[in-house]
Amino acid sequence: MPIYRLPKENIFPNPEFANPDGIIAVGGDLTPARILNAYQNGIFPWFSDNDPIIWWSPNPRMVLFPEDIKVSKSMKQIIRSQKFKVSYDKNFEFVIRSCAKKRPKQNDVWAWLNEQMINAYLNLHKLGFAHSVEVWQNNEIVGGLYGISLGGVFFGESMFTKVSNASKFGFINLVNKLQTLNFGLIDCQVHTNHLESLGAIEINRTHFLDLLNFELSKKTIEGNWDNVLN
Repeated sequence: MPIYRLPKENIFPNPEFANPDGIIAVGGDLTPARILNAYQNGIFPWFSDNDPIIWWSPNPRMVLFPEDIKVSKSMKQIIRSQKFKVSYDKNFEFVIRSCAKKRPKQNDVWAWLNEQMINAYLNLHKLGFAHSVEVWQNNEIVGGLYGISLGGVFFGESMFTKVSNASKFGFINLVNKLQTLNFGLIDCQVHTNHLESLGAIEINRTHFLDLLNFELSKKTIEGNWDNVLN
């Protein structure tokens, strides 16, 4: 099946029509309206500097149900030690730019967070849909992650760490907070061993879309999360 080229109108094809690699469409733009529409349909952008905008809906989909978060004994000790502090939406730009720093080639995919993508998510943060988690040690941000929040879903995008276990600490803190706020689903997009160790599992696309539609019926917590989660 040929890959769909997006028109100027803010529409997407049925994600079930994605090719075997998970690509559903190319082209379009990264306006807030189009990106939010994509997430609401189980689609996300992911492309390198020299590529057109590529939109994905992988099958299977990696997800985490907040109540299934796994915390190892060693992480429980780190949490009790209070060696890290966590904040939300204190410095979104620092977090996303830290995630974007070039890394060694992994799984034949180069770091994909280019300036175009960074600006798109900065706009979504200003609108109250994109959020960051900052992990602090000695008054310095040593890890973090960011993603999109819609309804009862948090769509995780990327994370970084400068100190061992810092991003994992932030992720666990986020999951526990979201669970208290009645979030039912965390979208992890694609499989990694790291996410699997934290309790994430793969489900088929149809199941994911059914869960997504249910969770999107919940009210979105917009705005800065500094006062909501801290």
